[in-house]
Amino acid sequence: MSRYREIDLKRVQTIGIAERESKVRISMLAKLLEKGETVSGLLKKMPSLLGSRDFLDLTDALVQAREAGKPVLWMMGAHVIKAGLSPILIQLMDQGIVQGLALNGAGAIHDVEMALFGETSEDVSKTLITGRFGMARETADFLNESAIQGRNGELGLGEALGKRLAENEGSHFEQSILAQAYHRAIPVTVHVALGTDIVHQHASADGAAIGACSLRDFRIWTELIPGIHQGGVVLLFGSAVILPEVFLKSLAVARNVHGPVEDFITANFDMIHHYRPRVNVLERPAGRKGYALTGHHEIMLPLLAAALIDRLA
Repeated sequence: MSRYREIDLKRVQTIGIAERESKVRISMLAKLLEKGETVSGLLKKMPSLLGSRDFLDLTDALVQAREAGKPVLWMMGAHVIKAGLSPILIQLMDQGIVQGLALNGAGAIHDVEMALFGETSEDVSKTLITGRFGMARETADFLNESAIQGRNGELGLGEALGKRLAENEGSHFEQSILAQAYHRAIPVTVHVALGTDIVHQHASADGAAIGACSLRDFRIWTELIPGIHQGGVVLLFGSAVILPEVFLKSLAVARNVHGPVEDFITANFDMIHHYRPRVNVLERPAGRKGYALTGHHEIMLPLLAAALIDRLA
């Protein structure tokens, strides 16, 4: 016999299941899918639980923002473009679900390379060993010349790049986010950390020009932020550090200059959870709601776009 005392479970006070509050009910379960299911049908048959519930609620918020004339602002890392999603973003521009878009420096590079050459994303592991990583001169010349032209013309880096690509300097400019946004007068801002992009390792790089254009883009982006007050939406796809920090500072400046920026929606889409997207985009801004939806961009963004296009149709 044990020397230690045991609790007497016969003294436990039980309740009936009808007295207990349950988080999952039969009405919330997924419905059976049918052959040839439509997007609308799929959405109606998703379980009304956890991530799928958040996905459906976010879709509602995006549709409501568009119908109310409130902006939907996008922040995107380079992987979204590398994953082949530019055509979908351009389609969403035409659906009125993109009123502003912020890229990091790598995102701009991949967009420019796709527009100019129809290819991007070198094998870093191979070229790093040989010292040839990031040494494509045409890419560096275009980006760095655009920064100088942008500074001289008092443009942001995103506008300077988009303008050059849209003016038929890119043979594939119809697939360029920068060019197509410029054509539609949708601001795209590029937020650069000097020394992080391949174009900075070339002699053509002018730090003063890059810095001036990127800082102007910060001011352009910040002027968009007050519009999300009471119903706007900010989406983050795939930037773990740069763009969450940009958003936090731009929100602080917008509130300082314009007053309250409240009651907006934020959402972070990424393959894993990172600290800054969670804290700087979902929690600290103190908006109406922040959604964290985890998954591959090449799956989640087409699914979101399909849901929105179906709803808006």
